[in-house]
Amino acid sequence: MEGVEENDMKQRLQELQKQLGKKQLFEQAVSTISSLFTLSYASASPSLQNLFYTVVCRVATILKARYTAQGFWTSGLQLFLEAEKLVAQPSQKDHLRKCIAQTKEHLSELDNQAEGVERVQNQTRGYLFEGHLTVDPEPPQPEWLVQSNLLSAMANLVPATTSEDQTGNSNTSEEAARILQGLVDRLDDIVPMFMDEGSTAPRVPPASKEVVAKLPVITITEEILNKLGTDAECCICKENLIVNDKMQELPCKHTFHPPCLKPWLDEHNSCPICRHELQTDDHAYESRKEREKEAEEERRGAANAVREGEYMYV
Repeated sequence: MEGVEENDMKQRLQELQKQLGKKQLFEQAVSTISSLFTLSYASASPSLQNLFYTVVCRVATILKARYTAQGFWTSGLQLFLEAEKLVAQPSQKDHLRKCIAQTKEHLSELDNQAEGVERVQNQTRGYLFEGHLTVDPEPPQPEWLVQSNLLSAMANLVPATTSEDQTGNSNTSEEAARILQGLVDRLDDIVPMFMDEGSTAPRVPPASKEVVAKLPVITITEEILNKLGTDAECCICKENLIVNDKMQELPCKHTFHPPCLKPWLDEHNSCPICRHELQTDDHAYESRKEREKEAEEERRGAANAVREGEYMYV
């Protein structure tokens, strides 16, 4: 492959690598990369072959970090299988085989989930209501009723289990164990019933959309990457940074991929590194936070005054 053609191919691969980060372009980009790999890899120079391999690895990283849909992983599997046949370096072959195994495992899990949903849908649909068999499936019990029934059953079985243990009958004990397991499975839902809601810290609301939209976006250059080091990564998806990556900067100066940062802020609303919190659209939460800040400042002022008074009388 001539030098001009190689430069054109490098530019095309870099452009396709950018497209991988856009959900609507991902599958088409992977398909194009696979075709280029098949047609041009064998005749490419070692540097271009390394770029091909880097782009394929980027596909694997993005799949694990961002996408779960079956179509994305199917297209990725086809690329990994094609690349594994063509690369010559043993370390690259080993890595691609791991990618293939992980992809097949993920696709198998998706198939099992789909089969489980189908089995549920094929179960008997009708249920008895006021003496008549309905056509629609029985609606699920509300969570509070499920929890109440479990707690009531356990309360009734505890005395019976104690008396049955003395006679050697294990049926009640087995029933108690079954219900106890049900309680354990729902522990996260049941525990809050026994806790004072006022004593638990409320969930932090998501960051303001306007604030997030105004966060600056920087492009990783060779100079920036050299300063950060070769091991620099987005701390959310753990993906190594490369030239031309777009990174969004928080007020604390830490940066992350925009597609990684938004869902993180919706869920946690804090910097994954230093826990700096962004402003929210919840006025009640912001007012309470401001009052707590003022109260903390007052407590510090009072503590300082006490210390100064003690110092005067020493």
